[in-house]
Amino acid sequence: MHTVPSVGYLVWDRRRKLKEDLVGAGEDEIRKRRLGGEDVTREVRMPLVCYCGDTAPAGLDNYDPVFQSRVLITEMTFFRPDHRKDKIHKFGHTHLDDIIERAERFENELIILAHFSTRYHEGQIRREVKKRLPESLRDRVELWI
Repeated sequence: MHTVPSVGYLVWDRRRKLKEDLVGAGEDEIRKRRLGGEDVTREVRMPLVCYCGDTAPAGLDNYDPVFQSRVLITEMTFFRPDHRKDKIHKFGHTHLDDIIERAERFENELIILAHFSTRYHEGQIRREVKKRLPESLRDRVELWI
């Protein structure tokens, strides 16, 4: 959700797994069904990499695979507590507080925060994120500055 078109994508890993009703069945039974023309597998999809361009928090919240992908790359343009989040969200951006509020939803192995406002220096960003980021996210977050 951005005031101008913005890009986002999700890369899925697609695998074939044995159908649940055949788990525990013998090889002969599975072979017989397969040779009889029955599809003995089902597709299982796992979200691998999710990239969110400029987006307000609703853009994250409206799609669960964002929080389930192995790697999430998302913007966090603003981080200072004195920024008006209503204005930031209106213009399609995310604030550090939005990340913190959703800390328990992130299942991602790696979360890359990027696209910081150019009004900040690298040191400012690193200090504030280190100070405020919950322990549950610290080892999984990288900053692309």
